[in-house]
Amino acid sequence: MYSTPDFRRGLKIEINNEPFAIVSFQHVKPGKGGAFVRTKLKNLLNGNVVDRTFRSGEKVGKPDIEEKEMQYLYTDGDFHFMDNDTYEQTALAADLVGKDKDFLQENSVVTVLFYKGRVVNLELPTFVILEVTEAEPGLKGDTASSVTKPVTVETGARINVPLFINPGNHLKIDTRTGEYMERVKS
Repeated sequence: MYSTPDFRRGLKIEINNEPFAIVSFQHVKPGKGGAFVRTKLKNLLNGNVVDRTFRSGEKVGKPDIEEKEMQYLYTDGDFHFMDNDTYEQTALAADLVGKDKDFLQENSVVTVLFYKGRVVNLELPTFVILEVTEAEPGLKGDTASSVTKPVTVETGARINVPLFINPGNHLKIDTRTGEYMERVKS
């Protein structure tokens, strides 16, 4: 069991026999009445985000979640992953992978969440390094403002980047937001 002081971003909890991950939380101590915790929770089964308020000290369940490091192998409609310890392969449906497919590279290691033996979620590393495959040329000298242009990276994702980015550059991308962070040396 978890109590409200244990809450932190990313903590997995169980409410009404459904697993949730805490997206954000805020401890509130009003001048009158008892303290409470305001949270945003993401349902790990269907991806819905809900707001929920807990009284200070309220207890919630600990879900039967297993996290496994798995290596992404290939796609044939489904996405295939291999357990790094047992070498067992697991296929995930495209709708379960969702937008994360834009940042999956072959042989990359991800965390796959299992709830009661069933795959419920996929967690990518926070940052990935991807190579630019297509980019329109930027205008020389146009650096006074923060103008961006769309480029295509090796996974097929379209990302807005500064004008100085060219094909062949390697970029550090934040997988949570899909935003360009910096250009890295290859």
